[in-house]
Amino acid sequence: MPFEAAPAEVRLLRKAVIGQLGRWGLPAAADEAALLVTELATNVLKHVGEGVSATLILEWRGERLRVEVHDKSRAIPELRSTECDVECGRGLHLIAACALDWGAVLTAAGKAVWCEIPLSAGKSCRRVERAAEALEGYRAGCGGRHGTMTEAGIEESAIELIADLLHWTAARGQAPDDLLDLAQMHYEAEADAA
Repeated sequence: MPFEAAPAEVRLLRKAVIGQLGRWGLPAAADEAALLVTELATNVLKHVGEGVSATLILEWRGERLRVEVHDKSRAIPELRSTECDVECGRGLHLIAACALDWGAVLTAAGKAVWCEIPLSAGKSCRRVERAAEALEGYRAGCGGRHGTMTEAGIEESAIELIADLLHWTAARGQAPDDLLDLAQMHYEAEADAA
């Protein structure tokens, strides 16, 4: 799917991804895929430039969904340590936490940034694992030490991460309350289905 890096295009890409996964019979992966596509497309907008041409590729590979975004820049993104109070620079951390694998490669025309998510039945278990990995990584990125987290430390990290995600949502022109409502609805739907 070709697109131009612009906020309105990012919303259209999310809708297109959700629609395509529905047609493939993979609606359970739609939210996660839409989040990753949003982040990858937003990175093109922020780091390559508004209005540049890019391409989104979705590929169903057995038990995995591969999401690729191609652009004309040859600058390969790097996962960097971020400070707790910095609002930018967490996108690749989010991708790394959500995806089974991710990377970037140079192409003849620029680069492709890709990630893969699982499509298997054990997805809800993977959600808990990803949350634990994200909280541990978030804690370490905010100056916390590695090792066993106390219940209070886990709760504090979760609250800080959720607050940062709400700031991230607002910075992209979306309503944080809407995000919370959607997350709660998805959580309840998955809990009812389990």
